[in-house]
Amino acid sequence: MMTRVPAPPEPSLGTLVDLVRARHAAQTHVGAYVIALDGAVSVGKSTTAALLAGLLADPPGALVTHVVSTDGFILPNRELAARGLMMRKGFPESYDHGALQAFVASVRDGTPELHVPVYSHEVYDILPQPETFAVPDVLMIEGLHTMRLAGIVDLAVYVDADESDVVRWYTDRFVELAQAGEGFYAQFSSLPSEAIEDVAHEVWRAINAPNLHEHILPNRELADVVLCKGPDHRITAVTVRDASSTRE
Repeated sequence: MMTRVPAPPEPSLGTLVDLVRARHAAQTHVGAYVIALDGAVSVGKSTTAALLAGLLADPPGALVTHVVSTDGFILPNRELAARGLMMRKGFPESYDHGALQAFVASVRDGTPELHVPVYSHEVYDILPQPETFAVPDVLMIEGLHTMRLAGIVDLAVYVDADESDVVRWYTDRFVELAQAGEGFYAQFSSLPSEAIEDVAHEVWRAINAPNLHEHILPNRELADVVLCKGPDHRITAVTVRDASSTRE
């Protein structure tokens, strides 16, 4: 189950909550209302999804909301290795898009019990046991490349920020995880902080920046809603591009 996160002070996220509640009430398909939430690495997709889920669960009009990550649809390491894609993890070709689309279809069709694969950042691979849960009122799929689902989900949301801020957030998180010796990042724990920052910057330059510019940013135009964040992670603006219609 999702951990409840206190509501943020920004009124703009309340606008998105109102939009989701109105569209959920107007939907005609029998299953969950499905939201795709995309954006750059370290832009705060997971945090935004948790905040939105917490707000939607509040009365009045409380909606049971569940969040899943596209990380679970990354191909297992053995498959990535067989395809020569281990260094492309996180790029579009490293995901099982067919399985993700089939999952969305089952959610919107009202399948009573849902099964979703789980990715572990500790072992850097897919776990053998999937997560199982009952179909909720609202399902949010957050992660990279979810704008590719824009034609089959009910609402597509893009979290945007200046790239210089995203790089800083990514670097700070990389250093924090490395110094904590957690999972994949443990291999860098013995390095001084300056050296860890250098590694983070190189990873961004070689992997995350090309992924962002070639595959993530070009799909921003597919979003129904764009949330813009400032240097302190606060939402500074929200743009609703298609507030009057719903996807069926």
